[in-house]
Amino acid sequence: MFREMRRKKQALSYEECIHILNTQPRGVLSMLGDDDYPYGIPLDHYYDEKTHCLYFHCAKTGHKIDAMTRHPKVSYCVYDEGYRNEGEWALNIKSVVCFGHVEFVEDDDTIVSVLTHLTRKFTDDEDYIKKEIAKFKKSVRLFAVHIDHLSGKIVNES
Repeated sequence: MFREMRRKKQALSYEECIHILNTQPRGVLSMLGDDDYPYGIPLDHYYDEKTHCLYFHCAKTGHKIDAMTRHPKVSYCVYDEGYRNEGEWALNIKSVVCFGHVEFVEDDDTIVSVLTHLTRKFTDDEDYIKKEIAKFKKSVRLFAVHIDHLSGKIVNES
């Protein structure tokens, strides 16, 4: 169902892929949009190792919601900041691509938990986190991407 990586020597281990999902704050979620045009949008994510899901939040209505409701299969690409080897100009970048299917989350406890994890990626101010979640929880739509397949690789930009 999913293609094998062509350049297997560049493949990242499963553990490296999970590390990137856990340490990088955002990526690009791609889906089938209006009139079957590809639609990719940068989003912050939270990866939950227990459920093997990526979690996202957005507005309750809009292009993303419509697209994912029509066609729940999506892909998500995350990449790191990269590094340069001494004496080289090109970056070495590690990326992860996840394929999965969307499930909209309705459970209030899960919503609060995931929003807390998402916000902690950007601040450790617990009072601020609680206030923001209380203020915006009702206006947010939360969805999970159940990962069906993931792969990662390192690429030299030269």
